[in-house]
Amino acid sequence: MINRLKQFLPLLSIVLLGACAAKGDNPGLEYAPQMYHSIPYEPLTQIKDKEAGSWLSNREDGLGEFYNSNDNNPYSQNVRQPVAGTVRRTNNGMLPYRLGKDDVEAAALIENPLPASDEVITEGKRLYTLYCDHCHGASGEGSTDATAKVGEVFAGVPSYSSPAKRDLSQGHVFHVITWGIRRMGAHGSQLSEEKRWQIARYVQTLQQQ
Repeated sequence: MINRLKQFLPLLSIVLLGACAAKGDNPGLEYAPQMYHSIPYEPLTQIKDKEAGSWLSNREDGLGEFYNSNDNNPYSQNVRQPVAGTVRRTNNGMLPYRLGKDDVEAAALIENPLPASDEVITEGKRLYTLYCDHCHGASGEGSTDATAKVGEVFAGVPSYSSPAKRDLSQGHVFHVITWGIRRMGAHGSQLSEEKRWQIARYVQTLQQQ
């Protein structure tokens, strides 16, 4: 009997190792699955079968380990639409920026919600160095050595203190950072609203030079 078990031991080992392998949607055998299959509702998954995972469940409600639908919501969905009329705000209370690319005149009337404090301007300078310096220059002087090296693509970047630029409003600067203008690319997807307003505050100091 023992000899027969020894003969089947390699085959049994191969089967067990193969069963542990994950492939596609199959996670393989899992050790202590309760540790990483969360019982609370998960917005990106919805398992409606109440028996799913019942073979390993130790839930107090007696449902399967993998069942995670919300019986309190329509269609047992975990994700629900926001209440009608509500508007998402950022952590600092800012409303989403809704002006379109061509609404430059309306944007020029918007005031910067951030104060012209040392803290805001310092952070604006840091962000300006990361995102704007290479084309606009460290002090906002416009065309730099870097812009000259890439040819005519960035040639002719104006100075912030030039007559045409020094009186641009904070709202205008924010709008241009958001949507871009002419050869300047949009940065709305790269910088949060707060960061764009911080840069606008720092640009204001460059306009006054």
